[in-house]
Amino acid sequence: MPLGKNIRWSSASGRLETGHVTSILSELGGTVERTGNRSRPGCRVEKTDDFSVPRRVGVNEDKKEQPEWLVRELLKQNRRRHSVTLGDTAQSMSQQHHNIDSTGSLKIDEKISLENLQQLKLAFEEFETGGLRCIDVNNFGRIVKKCLGLPNTSNAEIRRLFKKIDYSGQGKISWGEFCTHMLQEYKEKEETARRSKQVAFILPATMNASGHGISIVNIHSTSDGTVVTVREDGFVSLCSPELKPQKTKHMFNEGPANRKSKWASDFTLMVEYNKLMITTGDREIQLYELSTLEPYCQINALDTIPLTVDYNYTGSDKCCVLYGDTEGCVTIILISSVGDTLRLWNKLPKIENIPTIAIDIAVLSPNVTFVRWKVHHDWVTQAKYFPSFQAVVSSSNEESSSLVIGCILPLTDAEQELNEIREACYEGKTKNIQLCWTPQVRASCDQTVFSIYKGVKTFDLCQKHSLLATGGMDRLIRLWNPHFSGKPTGVLKGHSAPIIFLCISSEDSQIFSVSNDNTVKIWHIEDQCCLFTADPKESGIHGDISACSYSPAVKCLYVAADCLAMLSLKLRPRLHSHLMASHNEPVMCCGFSEEFRQVVSCTEGSVVKVWDFDSGHQVFEFGGTHDLSSITCMTFDLKGRRLITGGTDGCLKIWNFNNGQCLKTLKKDSECHEVCDCIFLKVHRKSYVMSVGRARRIDIYLDIPEDSHHVQKPQPSWQDDLKNGHKDDILCIAQCPPSLLATSSYNGEIIVWNVISGRVQCRLVSPLAAQHQNADALDTSVPSIIFLKNLQQLSLTTALLSSGAKGCVNLWNVLCGGKFVSAFKASKFQQKITKMAKTDKDMLLYAADRIGYIYVYSIEKFAPEQISPRAENFWRAHTSTITGLQVVDNDQVVLTSSTDHTVRLWSAQGEFIGTFGQPESWNVHISSSWMHPGVPFEVLIDPLSMPDNEILNAKSCHSDARTPVRDEADRGEVKTL
Repeated sequence: MPLGKNIRWSSASGRLETGHVTSILSELGGTVERTGNRSRPGCRVEKTDDFSVPRRVGVNEDKKEQPEWLVRELLKQNRRRHSVTLGDTAQSMSQQHHNIDSTGSLKIDEKISLENLQQLKLAFEEFETGGLRCIDVNNFGRIVKKCLGLPNTSNAEIRRLFKKIDYSGQGKISWGEFCTHMLQEYKEKEETARRSKQVAFILPATMNASGHGISIVNIHSTSDGTVVTVREDGFVSLCSPELKPQKTKHMFNEGPANRKSKWASDFTLMVEYNKLMITTGDREIQLYELSTLEPYCQINALDTIPLTVDYNYTGSDKCCVLYGDTEGCVTIILISSVGDTLRLWNKLPKIENIPTIAIDIAVLSPNVTFVRWKVHHDWVTQAKYFPSFQAVVSSSNEESSSLVIGCILPLTDAEQELNEIREACYEGKTKNIQLCWTPQVRASCDQTVFSIYKGVKTFDLCQKHSLLATGGMDRLIRLWNPHFSGKPTGVLKGHSAPIIFLCISSEDSQIFSVSNDNTVKIWHIEDQCCLFTADPKESGIHGDISACSYSPAVKCLYVAADCLAMLSLKLRPRLHSHLMASHNEPVMCCGFSEEFRQVVSCTEGSVVKVWDFDSGHQVFEFGGTHDLSSITCMTFDLKGRRLITGGTDGCLKIWNFNNGQCLKTLKKDSECHEVCDCIFLKVHRKSYVMSVGRARRIDIYLDIPEDSHHVQKPQPSWQDDLKNGHKDDILCIAQCPPSLLATSSYNGEIIVWNVISGRVQCRLVSPLAAQHQNADALDTSVPSIIFLKNLQQLSLTTALLSSGAKGCVNLWNVLCGGKFVSAFKASKFQQKITKMAKTDKDMLLYAADRIGYIYVYSIEKFAPEQISPRAENFWRAHTSTITGLQVVDNDQVVLTSSTDHTVRLWSAQGEFIGTFGQPESWNVHISSSWMHPGVPFEVLIDPLSMPDNEILNAKSCHSDARTPVRDEADRGEVKTL
């Protein structure tokens, strides 16, 4: 249990400390006491900059900006939460979110129009004619306020925009630099929008090779994802969504030897009645029990062969069955009291072991309505009933009537006759009519006809987008307004073979298409562009495609060719509704830019996000393209205006992270290895970027912002590094001004360098406890090192802390030949310490381990005569490895990132402020806006967050990561040599 005044519980059974805010003065007093005279967000600090805009003393420059006392009072309108109940989180914080946002306004670069841009250009040119190619911040402020017509724009906002453009810190910008910034920012915003729509299939496709060379006529899936297929020979197969066989059966009995075998033309599912409906070449509609695949009943003696069949439940025990045939007709059978009608047919005499009723007898039933429409002049390729439109849509390869949207029943002359029939049925009378197979022709007002070149083989209709999509022999996908047949609203080009399948996914605003050459494409409806293409070589789909189906329930496309194939969409991680993620992938590093008060986080997918430190909202995003490698580390330049990232490709990139512009690439001519860590440092008025990694060398790059070359090579390596450097991968690098540098490697070796001479100062080899010396596969790597200055209690002017084995932290005396001083157990679960950070005055040490815990130690208690430096505080910040840890002293907060996709902010005492990207805003200096006393939901429910309990530990088998060691080392004793 952590000691000290501040106890932070992160478990379900932990106590939650909170307090009531009763007045403005009590909250304000606490804030002032905590922050002292430091500047705070929302507080106005008068600058000497004068942008020559008239202003009155005592009048706020930005009329939209509200005083901080008012913001505080608005935030306290909602009482603080006193539980970790998550259901009302969004509701309880929505008002705070609104109030905090109400103090802000649109950024300057979001207010610029084309006319404003032309005026700005003329203003810059006026300065150039006067001999000034670049302007300073004061002149820039005057131009912005004049040209944009924004005299009340705050000076702070103008300075912020100026610093974004002046990334090198020269104090002047040109018209070209201004345009470059604006263009790059808009470009990255478009790229961010495009990336949000990215979609792809998991390739190659999953295969089920059980076709036996017989074509599958169709594919359907049930609500639970079960995939049902029927082959031409009547073989029915039920599979799991992953295509694992569950049940199979041959439905057609073998007939006489001199008779041809029966074949299936199409099938559909009557899910509401647990029935499987198959149409056959013998002009039959057969129904089977879906669960047992036993025959139930059939309708025979149809006038034509049904080529395509569709079923829809129309409500109140009613349904619509329709099929298209070889004569271009669409036959519609409306059935009411479906359950009773089917049970009645099930009692009829059997033909070929299945109860049978002839169609001319079935239509005499008072529960059946029969209509046959003459729609096309060629075979019907597809027919569907859409309840949302209350219309039947059918297609054919004939051009004059390629696709027809028509009513089910006649609405003109024949309507009266059908009404009379219905009235007779309601009175319990028997229909006194004869079945007439002569098809009717709809009146022109009852249908909409689309004439399309080379006809239509496939289509789909979407009510949400009011969209009709058609495809056919001409290899084009046409998008139509279903109410107008004049011209298509869009044409999607990209297929090089006839299109045989289309499906609109209304939820995702996407269209899936399949062509005859086995190419599968995904299109975006609004942008009308292709998002992804899977060719046969990548997907592994070969042979003639006979059927396709898209299942929105499991986000999979099923294609029947030589084999039944499943193409699954690559889904972004969809966390639990209570969980909040900052990124869609693991976060590899993060950092805080004091210059802009922004947080930058980078992922293994090369996505860089910029966050507002004072609210937690995303400001900007860039990266994530295929030509960028995974980002492994990052740092800022000394001014905090440029971002340096290292990647798995061995290159370093320097960015203007406010607009996503890559300013320079640092790389070697030789083979490049992964960069594991990098720093920015200044030696003798020169600035350098240094990186380490799997190359096992220190790469040094001279920082020259004015150098116009985009690719820069490193300086020659130190001779001592080439001869006496590391023998294993270098994991970490740290600097101790003015002249010391330390690097640590995977094998546990630490080398301290003199950056001026490039010589080895000393070597440090991590000691192993006696009980671990013979342990197999002991992790001796050193992923984190940190320098400490002036440890008077240990008589050390310069010390080094390094992460050791089994959750230990080692302390070294750097200036005495690298003498080992002591070690203590920092992680109670014996997990590797992955990151360490300290406060500016070396008062506190923050150590983060591999399972997401953060431990706080007082550096002043690192004394040999004391028994143990107990942790002042500890808490569970993440459920996975912590990859970023930084203490922001001026605001008394701790910034963390993790491979669990989150970036979070904590108070110095471990109180949860929030997760970057959450919908609720926060203010770092107003504790009532924090998520505390709530904790991250995934941390709360994680088993490793539960407190130790002897009964629980006895009932379950815990791993080393779960059960802490019950010895003195667990309490953090210092061991001295």
